[in-house]
Amino acid sequence: MQHGTVAGLAGGMRLLALTTLTMIAFAANSVLNRLGVGGGLIDPIGFALVRLLAGAATLAALWAMRSRRHAVSGTILLQPARRALGAASLLVYLFGFSLAYGVLDAGAGALILFGWVQITMFAGAVLARERVPARRWAGAALAFAGLLVLLAPGGGTPLGWHAAAMALAGIGWGVYSLAGRGERDALAATAANFMVAAPFGLALALVLPGAVGLSLSGVALAIASGALASGLGYALWYSLLPQLGAARAAVAQLSVPLIAAAGGAALIGEAVSWRFGAAAALVLGGVALAVMPGSRR
Repeated sequence: MQHGTVAGLAGGMRLLALTTLTMIAFAANSVLNRLGVGGGLIDPIGFALVRLLAGAATLAALWAMRSRRHAVSGTILLQPARRALGAASLLVYLFGFSLAYGVLDAGAGALILFGWVQITMFAGAVLARERVPARRWAGAALAFAGLLVLLAPGGGTPLGWHAAAMALAGIGWGVYSLAGRGERDALAATAANFMVAAPFGLALALVLPGAVGLSLSGVALAIASGALASGLGYALWYSLLPQLGAARAAVAQLSVPLIAAAGGAALIGEAVSWRFGAAAALVLGGVALAVMPGSRR
């Protein structure tokens, strides 16, 4: 029994570590996007398209190296409805995300994004009749308290269509995460979603206005976002979702705005106040409470 307790604790620590790594990758997308689009190095549509294509190429290469040549094609052919939902929600997220970061700070944008992700995924948990223990509700309450600290009057939360675009991106990512919980092959499913979305993303870029401003440094930032923070990060996220469940996954993602705010402060010079420290303690404490396994009798 003692061995089982130690093994359970080790498994919980591993899950927490991998979840933290994934959240850092998600936050990196905010910082990279803000550096590229907010800095005028690349237009929002161009950033979203390059990010999508780089993610698709990276995931296809990973799938090929794994030598399972029929995994992706089989997933696409046998589950067209799932692939369509994954690709559509991915496109909504990618384009809404980049459009919003023309104005929003990295931390503020991530806050709006994952606030809506939180709402979408908890709604999914309720609709799916998923059991949510009291400990996870307590963790969610702590995390929400941290968000309230950041959103209190005087916090400078931006409004306007950029915020609406980020809210739409959050709904898209929430749906994408919920759709990924039932995937048996995380890498194949993520690669399939990106590859199915790629031609539609290219078509959108051709019809949407503004896809004209490209620079080498802007493209490099978009490639880093697509290949590393998106492609590899999403593959890992899909593999973690079955272990986390919708409720814990939604709570875990609340740490991303704080990580993004820290990155924005360090790399872009965005302001960080006492609100950041107080919110960090509450949100990260709530995430740990929700993600860590409870004690076994």
